Parts: sequence; C-alpha cells; structure tokens
Amino acid sequence: MTEQNSIFSLQFILLCLSSFLFFSSFNMIVPDLYDYLTTLGGGELKGLVIALFTVTAGLSRPFSGKLSDTVGRIPVMIFGAAVCFVVGFLYPLLSSVWAFMLLRFLHGFSTGFKPTGTSAYIADIVPNHRRGEAMGYSGLFGSLGMAAGPSYGPKITAWFGLDTMFYTSSVLAILSVLILVGMKETLPEKQPFRLALLRIKKTDVFEPRVINPSILFLLTSFSFGAALTLMPDLAISVGFDQESKGIFFRYFVFSSLLIRILAGKISDKKGRVYVLKWATIAIALADIMVAFTHTKPMLLASSIAFGIAVGLNTPTIYAWTIDLSHDKARGRGIATMYIALEIGIGLGAFAAGLIYGNVIENLREAFLACAILSLLGFLFLNFGLSWGEKLFNNPSDEV
Repeated sequence: MTEQNSIFSLQFILLCLSSFLFFSSFNMIVPDLYDYLTTLGGGELKGLVIALFTVTAGLSRPFSGKLSDTVGRIPVMIFGAAVCFVVGFLYPLLSSVWAFMLLRFLHGFSTGFKPTGTSAYIADIVPNHRRGEAMGYSGLFGSLGMAAGPSYGPKITAWFGLDTMFYTSSVLAILSVLILVGMKETLPEKQPFRLALLRIKKTDVFEPRVINPSILFLLTSFSFGAALTLMPDLAISVGFDQESKGIFFRYFVFSSLLIRILAGKISDKKGRVYVLKWATIAIALADIMVAFTHTKPMLLASSIAFGIAVGLNTPTIYAWTIDLSHDKARGRGIATMYIALEIGIGLGAFAAGLIYGNVIENLREAFLACAILSLLGFLFLNFGLSWGEKLFNNPSDEV
C-alpha cells in the first residue's frame, strides 16, 4: 500500500478515465436495446435485457476475483474490456430473440471482470484513510459514463443508425484499456495464468468478511435495476421524445457529482454505516418520487433525487468492502460485493419488468416495492449487522 497522502496519481487519473469510457460503452446501448428486442419479437422480455447481463456478471465474479488476486489486476481489466469490444460488433448480426439473449448473457462477462480489476487496483494505490474519497471519485467517473452512454447512445442511433451505435460502444470499450498501457501491476506476487486457476472452490465464491456491505448492496440495488429497465418508457410517457428518453440518466449523474466526493470524505471521518443510513432513506424517497412521476418536471426532480441517493450509497459501500477485506483476498472481497450488486440489479430489473408488463400505470407498484427494500436496508444497518457477522462467523471489524 502506498504511503503517500494524495490520491491523485497518474495511475488513479487514468483509471478514472478508463472507468468513464468502459461504463459509457456498455450503458450507451441500453435505451435502444428494448426497442431492438421488440423488433425481433421479444417486447415482453424487456426485464431480461438487464437481468441476463447481470446474471453473467455475477457468475463471472468468482473468476475475476480469484484471477485478480493471482494473475493480476491489469490482465483482468484487459479481458473484461476485450469481451465488451467483441460483443459490440456482434449485436448488428442478430436475427432472433434467443440469439439476442445469448449475446446479453455473454456481454455480462465484461462487467464481471473490468470493474473488479479496477477497484482492486485503486485500493492498492490509495492511502487507507482516503479510501472513501477515492471510491467517490472513481464512482463519479463511472457514473458519468453510465449517464453519458444512455444520453448519447440514442442520439447516435437517430443520426447514424443502430449499427453505428453498437460499433461506437465497441470502440469505447477498447479505448478503456488502451489508455492503461504502460501501467505497472500492483499485485505483489503474480502467478502465470494456468487453467487450474479456473477451478472455483467455495472459498473463491464468497468472502464472509464482507457479508454486511454485500447484503446492503443487494437490497439497495433493486432500485437501480428497475430504473435501468423502466425509466426510458417513463420518460416517453411524460412527453420526452425518443432521442431524449435517456434524460433520466443525464440528470441522475449531474446530481451525484458532488455528493459522491462529499459522501466519501464524510464516510472516511464519521464511518461507513453513518453515511449509509442516510443513503438508504434517500433511495427509498427517490423511489417514491419516481413512482408518482407523471410530468416532465417531476421526472427531472426524481432523477436528481435518485442521483443524490446513489451517490451517497455506492462509493461508501465500495470503501466499506475494502475496509473489511484482507489485503491478499481483496479481489475476492470486491467480487463478493459485486455479486450482491448484480443479483440486486438483475432481480430488480426482472421483477420490475414483470410488474410493469408494458403498462405504464404498473410502474408505480414496481418502484414502491423498491422503496420497501431500501427501507429494509435501513433496518438492517440499525439492527442486523451483528446478525450478519454471526451467521457467517465473520469477525467484527471497525469501519
């Protein structure tokens, strides 16, 4: 671990830029995927667009965590971006619903690897007492990508066609690792890759020391899965056109810019749980706002509220997970956290899609259900942390 006090090394800045490009890459295609799936005859399967993606990402996390702790952080990042690069060129070749679903399944490998390697690398190079702040900045750039992608993906489709949008996604993916060329590996004891490393044991799948942040992430990420699935339709229903249906994500990121940095700094000083209690309440309130949105101003207001809530939640959970992880199993701890995140997003997307059923009036019930889950997260932080530690024989850690 570096002894320097500053987090703004060239490595850190390049990793933040890489995250922006990578998250832009796979998120820019999301708003158009629903219409694309409808043209293939699978409009009723919208919830699976996000769910299949996150299922694969979750399945790949034990591999990415283990390889990050053995082969190295950089090879894991390169593999994740390479998968995203290849898949973007395959979407235009699809001609059936099931081919589309298979490709979404494969595409999930990109997020199963790249963010795991990036988070582990950042944890290696920043000072311990500034982890929350570092994760705030890193998450900020990732969120910028998550907003920029859905905001401009539909515009590229409108101006140049769907195929060009997919190819642009591929280019951004490969750029996300090309800018890292020349960076030094931070894993102290690297191993050469061998097939035996792909044998996953029970201990490679789950890191019990990070059970508490993982449970909380699962509960609070339902809301984001629902938003990814339903917000484009809600935007159109309140009067936005096809080109602007990703506007929710643009305002979502704008509102999370400053709060991510502040949340990280506050959690470094007052503790992760302190910030997360406020975050769970904020997510529930944002869900309720979305549930009752029926005008353009209400959608923009709920987008801002959602961004503030997620800006409080995500970087703080990242930092909490790293706090609890052993240095030699940091990749596994981060992978466990991401598995919980992807289960939450996937279930949220799938359940929201089922509840919604392409009937806009049903959207309210979907987001109210998400609000209830976030409030359960608040209760867990107040009454369930010791239960989580005892259940998995996890020693208590100060955070």
